[in-house]
Amino acid sequence: MVCGLLLLTGCSDDDSVSDSATPPAKTDLSVFAGCYTVNYETPAQIKISKQEGNWVMQMKESASANRLWDDPEPLEVLDSTHIPKFFSIDPDNVDAVIARPDRFLVMAHVKPVYANIDPLLDSEYLSYIYKGANTIYKVKCDEINTNLLNNPHANIVIDNVNDGSQ
Repeated sequence: MVCGLLLLTGCSDDDSVSDSATPPAKTDLSVFAGCYTVNYETPAQIKISKQEGNWVMQMKESASANRLWDDPEPLEVLDSTHIPKFFSIDPDNVDAVIARPDRFLVMAHVKPVYANIDPLLDSEYLSYIYKGANTIYKVKCDEINTNLLNNPHANIVIDNVNDGSQ
């Protein structure tokens, strides 16, 4: 009986078996670093960056805030088992997923090869923002502040927004 128990224990230590709750070590989250918008014609609205070793997101502030980005919110890596909860895409076609802990924002990076052949995708980035999924576009980070409540497409520039808190 002891030999059988040792055999079973030895089998469970197989390195080829991975815990699905732990993202693969090769997940490259640097694909998310940058700014995003829901439309190429609008200024960036979301900023993803690595600060003090952690991935964070920031939203554009309204013009009345006198700063460009809000305070950083933490993000966490999700493994591929979570993809069907947010996106209708085969997890094999996604190479990284990052999300707010409350799951109000989830972003996925679609493998470039797949994004090029799927006619429904016009971006390598998918976003799930509070119960809705769509493509999102990576754009150049800018210093244009918008008033999303009055006119989300208005370009309002605030003087001295580059105060180092971006």
